[in-house]
This record gives sequence, C-alpha cells and structure tokens, in this order.
Amino acid sequence: MMVKISQSILSVNYAKFGQEVEALENAGADMIHFDVMDGHYVPNITFGSQLVKSLRPYSRLPFDVHLMVTNPMEMIPWFADAGADIITIHAETVQHLDRALSLIKSLGKKAGVSLNPSTSEEVLKYVLDKLDLILVMTVNPGFGGQDFIPSQLEKIARIKSMIKGYDIEIEVDGGVNPMTAQECVSAGADILVAGTAVLVGGKYKENMEALR
Repeated sequence: MMVKISQSILSVNYAKFGQEVEALENAGADMIHFDVMDGHYVPNITFGSQLVKSLRPYSRLPFDVHLMVTNPMEMIPWFADAGADIITIHAETVQHLDRALSLIKSLGKKAGVSLNPSTSEEVLKYVLDKLDLILVMTVNPGFGGQDFIPSQLEKIARIKSMIKGYDIEIEVDGGVNPMTAQECVSAGADILVAGTAVLVGGKYKENMEALR
C-alpha cells in the first residue's frame, strides 16, 4: 500500500487557514495534521481546539490531532467535540496511559501515542489493545524544520515487529523529506507527517508525490 501523507498545517499561511486546508486536500493529502503546542510541554505555542472546529467544514479528510501539552486529559474532550478524528497524546505527559487512551476511545475517536526520540517503545507494551496509531517523533518536538534523527529508524522497525497482529498504524513526524521518507517506509512507517517539505515553493501536489 502507498504511504499516507498527514500534512501538518504548522507552517501554512495562518491568514488563509481554510484555503490552505482545501488546497492540501486537493493536492492529495490523506489527513490534516494539527500540531497542538502549549508553551509548557514544548517551547512553542500554536493553536487550540477552536481552530479544529473552524476548519472542520473545509475538509472531508481525517483530522489528525497531536497534543504536545502537559494536560492532555483535560484537552482530549475539547478536541473530540471540535471534530478531531484521531487524538494522539505523548506517553511522557500522562501518569495513567491506559486511562487516557480509554477516554479517547470512549469519545468515539481513534487513539494514538507519541514517543519522543529518547522514549523507549516498551511503554506501549501493555496498551496495544487500545491503540490505533503510534507516532514516532524523529525530531525533538516543538518546532518545524528540524533535522531527522536517524536512530529512530531502529525504533520504527522494533515497533513494527511489536504490533504484529494488531490493527495499528505507525506514523513518523519530523524532518521528513524524500530521502528520509524512503528510509522510514522501509523501516515500517505507514503514515508520514509532512511539513515544510510539501509547502516549499507552493508546489503541494508535486512535493507530496516526491515524498511518496
């Protein structure tokens, strides 16, 4: 199967959010990725659930919400109500991962867990039955345009082996370009979070095809 592209809107023209989302869908994106940052868990502030709600009428694509926040348990219902289809939380931010994933599933959403580069995939071992998505960070979260961390390719491959028999997709976020995309897919990635690599030059369709 062809790798999916979950296009981040972190670097689009914020004055034209609706038009940008429509353009990305028309260019062939499979999902729209929301990098939600709170200025505490990561050193950046982006946007909240109101933006997800505002953009929902502009696209039929799944909204892929990545919560890089210190209080995901509080925010999960906000984004579920706003129209998110997938809600991904960081394993490092919750004391009770099973409980947090159960909350996402109870709201009728797909549940994901994200792992920072220094976090072992072993934290996923006992929650695989509640997962739809595993997001491997191939940069340290907080900013776009960072360099890919090659050591994460081994983690992707180990996770691929771990989830055998489960209906779970592996998503990769950070430093994705045509070269690293190929390496990630070879290691076992199903979904690539694309950022500046797609937006450069305004050639959205051509850049997506290059990643695939």
